[in-house]
Amino acid sequence: MINKIVATPATALADVPDGATVMIGGFGTAGLPDELIEALLDQGAKDLTVVNNNAGNGDTGLAALIAAGRVCKVICSFPRQVDSWHFDRAYRAGRLALELVPQGNLAERIRAAGAGIGGFFTPTGYGTELAKGKEVRELDGRMQVFETALHADVALIKAERGDRWGNLTYRMTARNFGPIMAMAAKTTIATVHELVELGTLDPEAVVTPGLFVQRVVCVPRRATQGAGFSKAA
Repeated sequence: MINKIVATPATALADVPDGATVMIGGFGTAGLPDELIEALLDQGAKDLTVVNNNAGNGDTGLAALIAAGRVCKVICSFPRQVDSWHFDRAYRAGRLALELVPQGNLAERIRAAGAGIGGFFTPTGYGTELAKGKEVRELDGRMQVFETALHADVALIKAERGDRWGNLTYRMTARNFGPIMAMAAKTTIATVHELVELGTLDPEAVVTPGLFVQRVVCVPRRATQGAGFSKAA
């Protein structure tokens, strides 16, 4: 019987090795798999290459991994904002490498890995430092840069509902990078807020089929505080 449900985030993350490339879903804090990142922090893996939309916010999540010295490289499209002080400090001190990738290129590189495509040509980045050392061709009258597919050892994603086969649905913008990251990693670990029986999920609503998911962890929904109100995330 196929059953991909794992009891805790700690169990799900127990075998992540040092030096792994880890994709982390989320756009800012939307769809960020907080419980999995915290479990990775507790687990102790180091020398990680992290692929994410940004380089962490505040003192939690990816920022906490960077602060603990566990990340050696970040591949992202938006590394620096007002509360990215841990990334800023580590990068300026030479403790952290950065590969800056335009957001569309980042998404397409991840998608290409999941689709089994070695790379693609894009006009984005042509004529800038981001194209340095890369193959350039003129296609359809435009100069374009060759970008390679971006693979990972592990993907950490957040979904809304799932079943024991690993079929997943998402909640609105929490979907973001999750589906393509699930396809691009050797091992995909997903949190869900609700586990349902097989056959409960409408097949037309399943965004990530269980084929791309190896472990599912059910976690309670966290309450987040806003300006004068609270809401569930």
